[in-house]
Amino acid sequence: MEKTIAAISTAPAPGGIGIVRISGGEAFAVAEKVFRGVSGKKLSQMKGYTAQLGGAYTPAGEKLDDVVALVYRGPKSYTGEDVVELSCHGGLYMTKRLLQLVLDAGAAPAGPGEFTRRAFLNGKMDLAQAEAVMGLISASGEQARKAALAGSTGVLSRKIESIKQGLLEQAAHLAAWADFPEEDVPQVEEAALLEGIRQGEAALEELLQGFDRGRMYREGLVTVIAGRPNAGKSTLMNLLSGCQRSIVTQYAGTTRDVVEETVMLAGVPLRLADTAGLRDTDDPVESIGVRAARQRLETAQLVLAVFDSSQALEKEDRELMDALKVVPSIAIVNKTDLPGLPRAELMDKLRTGLDSGCVDMDDPDLTEQLALCSEELMERYLAGAPLTDADLAALIGQRKAFPCYFGSALKGQGVTRLLDALERLVPEPPRLDTFAARVFK
Repeated sequence: MEKTIAAISTAPAPGGIGIVRISGGEAFAVAEKVFRGVSGKKLSQMKGYTAQLGGAYTPAGEKLDDVVALVYRGPKSYTGEDVVELSCHGGLYMTKRLLQLVLDAGAAPAGPGEFTRRAFLNGKMDLAQAEAVMGLISASGEQARKAALAGSTGVLSRKIESIKQGLLEQAAHLAAWADFPEEDVPQVEEAALLEGIRQGEAALEELLQGFDRGRMYREGLVTVIAGRPNAGKSTLMNLLSGCQRSIVTQYAGTTRDVVEETVMLAGVPLRLADTAGLRDTDDPVESIGVRAARQRLETAQLVLAVFDSSQALEKEDRELMDALKVVPSIAIVNKTDLPGLPRAELMDKLRTGLDSGCVDMDDPDLTEQLALCSEELMERYLAGAPLTDADLAALIGQRKAFPCYFGSALKGQGVTRLLDALERLVPEPPRLDTFAARVFK
C-alpha cells in the first residue's frame, strides 16, 4: 500500500481560505491526530462528502486555528483513495503550520502532481485526462480553459479509442480472411480496406491539428512586430498593449532589444514582441538587436509587418517581404495620417514584393480578391457560397493571402478594425462532445 501523502492544495499566496489535502489509506488516522470536531465525532465515522467544523491542535493541545474537515471515501474521491481536506484561514504562515502538523502526524509530503498521478494509477482518469488537469490549472485564457476542459472529460481518449478500434477491426478481418480461407469469412475488398485506413489517417491528422491549436491556447500565439526603423512598430506595440511598453522617439533605431508583452485576444494569449528596425547598421549595439529581430521572424507564428505609407518602399521593406513568404503575416500600412504614396500604388508594390494574394481589407471587392487566392474558394465564390473568417484564417496560415490594413497607430486610426480582424482570425477551440467522465463515481 502506498504511503499517505499531504500537501497544500491552494495557491501559495494570502487568501480567505487555505486547504491541506491528505490522501491515502491512513488519511483518517492522520487527520484525527490534528483535527478535533465540535461534535466529538471522529472523521473515520463520517460518511463521504460530509463536513465537520472543528479545530486544528498541536500535540501539546494548543489550538492552531478553526478548521473545517471535508471527508471523501475511496474510491469515490479524486485520487480513488480515502481523502481528507482541512480548510483553515488562508494566511501563508497558518497554512504551512497546518501542513507541518499533518506531516508530523505521519503523512509524507506529496510530490509534484502526485494526487493526479494516484488518480491515474487508481483508474479515475486516463493519461490524456491527467495531462488536461495541468492544462486547466495553467490556462491563461478562455480558449485554453475550454480546450483543457474538453480533454479532461475524456473526449480525446474516446476519439483515439474509436480510431484504434476501427483499425483493429480492419486488421482482424484481413487476418481471418487470409488465415482461414476455408471458413465463410467475407472477402476483403481492397477499396473498402483502403478507405478504412484513409479514414483513420484523416482522423489522426485532425487530432494532430487540434494539438497545435491547443498548444496555441495554452502557450499563446508568438506574434512579432517587424519593419524598418521608424515605421511605427513601437507605437503599435504600445497601442496593442494598452500601456507604455516601448520607447517611442522621432529617431530611427530607438528600439534595440526585443520588448515583449502578452495581451488577451479572443481568449487567446497574444505574445507580442516589438523588435529592432530591420536595416544595415555599423552600430554594434543596434546590430545585435537587428540580428535578434531576424531570429524572431524565423520562429514567429504570426508577423505584424509594419510599413510606412508616408515614404517609398526601401530595400529593408523588400527584404522583410521576402522573409514574410514563409510565415503567416498581416500587413499594417501605418502613418496614413501623413502625406505619402497613393493607396493603389502602394498596394501594387506590396503585391509585387510578396508574390502572393496581397489583399486590401477595405476593398469593396474583398470577397472576390480572397477567392482569387485559392481555386477551391473561387469555385465556391462562383457558386454563390459565402466566404468566412475561417477561410481567410486558412489562407493566411497557408501563406496564400496577405491581408493589409491601413491606419495610423499614433492617431489610433484603423486599430479597431485590426483588432476585430485578429479576434475573428483566432481559431475556435475544437468542438468536442460533452459526455463527461465523472471522477466521483
